[in-house]
Amino acid sequence: MYTLIIMTLMGCNTKHMELEVAVYETSAGGNKLTQIKEFSIGDEKSSIQLSPEDTFQTITGFGGSFTESSAYLLNNLSKENRGKVLEAYFGEEGARYSLTRTHMNSCDFSLSNYSYAPVEGDKDLKSFSIDEDRDDLIPMIKDAMAISKDGFKILSSPWTAPPWMKDNNDWRGGKLLPEYKDTWALFFSKYIEAYKSEGIDIWGFTVENEPLGNNNNWESMHFTPEEMTDFVQHHLGPKLESDGHDVKILGYDQNRGEELKEWADVMFKDEASSKYYDGTAVHWYASTYDYFPESLQYTHEKAPDKYLIQSEACGDSEIPKWQDDQWYWSKESTDWGWDWAPEDQKYLHPKYAPVNRYARDIIGCMNNWVDGWIDWNMVLDKQGGPNWFENWCLAPVIVDPENDEVYFTPIYYALSHFSKFIRPGATRIGFENSDESLMVTAAKNQDGSIAVVVFNEGDTSKNFTLSLDEKTIDISINEKAIQTILIQGQQ
Repeated sequence: MYTLIIMTLMGCNTKHMELEVAVYETSAGGNKLTQIKEFSIGDEKSSIQLSPEDTFQTITGFGGSFTESSAYLLNNLSKENRGKVLEAYFGEEGARYSLTRTHMNSCDFSLSNYSYAPVEGDKDLKSFSIDEDRDDLIPMIKDAMAISKDGFKILSSPWTAPPWMKDNNDWRGGKLLPEYKDTWALFFSKYIEAYKSEGIDIWGFTVENEPLGNNNNWESMHFTPEEMTDFVQHHLGPKLESDGHDVKILGYDQNRGEELKEWADVMFKDEASSKYYDGTAVHWYASTYDYFPESLQYTHEKAPDKYLIQSEACGDSEIPKWQDDQWYWSKESTDWGWDWAPEDQKYLHPKYAPVNRYARDIIGCMNNWVDGWIDWNMVLDKQGGPNWFENWCLAPVIVDPENDEVYFTPIYYALSHFSKFIRPGATRIGFENSDESLMVTAAKNQDGSIAVVVFNEGDTSKNFTLSLDEKTIDISINEKAIQTILIQGQQ
């Protein structure tokens, strides 16, 4: 039988009540944020009971990253397709990205190595200039700002200080020399001012992208937890404060796991150590399936009033598959750990389906206090670049500049299930789910609407009854599918 999406039900006082629900699905069967208005409901149903009175973290946002590689590719598309991609990410009919990231100085997804302060020994940073960003990054950000109705936050991260500030005088590896701690703090302040002069506000910083390093493969600079906390407590925090910058500082910015706990212990050891930290940033590369709930819970408990933001994720060590939706739903991807992980960690890196990895991780993160989730490159080419180190990766949108073609992969639609419907300022709410094979999360937006995201990784469709107070509705979700159920007007 078929059940309409809006059902009229009898309450305990026999008065008719309507539950207004819109359901959007992305599936291996071909749905792409498709609104579903009819369902095939079988006899066996599980239940999802919402508990809006049980509240958790406030959501900061969802989105992706502005990189030089992405911006460069957009500049090589036609004006029509460039606009199409930006509208898809930031427009009201698109993903409505609300939390983004970019790099300060170059990164692996730049066309070359560069710094905004190239003059050696320039401790006062008189040579500081963001001219490197004027051709690509700045125009992409400005155009996104013009499209976005609600605006979005920008989190900026350095991969490295200029080589002349480091003990190895190299783009890769090494540590910040003690005599340049104040200069490096000044660098952050000048960056904020330079971008502000372009009409771009920086919402926050991570102190260092991947302070544990990347085997010296591309731009990096190493910190221990103690070294980073000392820099933030005695140099970066006071400098930004004295210069009048209202900007967030997030520590760590690398993988989850036991190392995250170690950093949380140092960063939030006491009032003095945590004064200038506004929260913690994490990445997902420690596993293709484990979102490390214990570490996330531990970090939240160490600093329950501070941000916990997933700042980078992508399918790495892969070349994108062009116009092949099914590949993104199939467990054929491998990551860096497939080849490089130590033997005792290889079990964390099995083959995975890209859509599954995204859906599982975002839901798992949300249900364990993460308040923001940022993807890596918004746009890459068919090679998974450009990338000066040839460190190829996946992106939600793949383009072919030579033929002026754009491919929105299923990853784009999976991300949109969160960013489009769970808005900044929403509060994650409680629920009870009787089917362990379904992953579920839910949040109540500031306008009173409730967004429920359901992920069915299995090979068979599922039926469930969604309940809110005294109102219910029967819904079915296809096999290998993600759904967002939007309930309007719950004050």
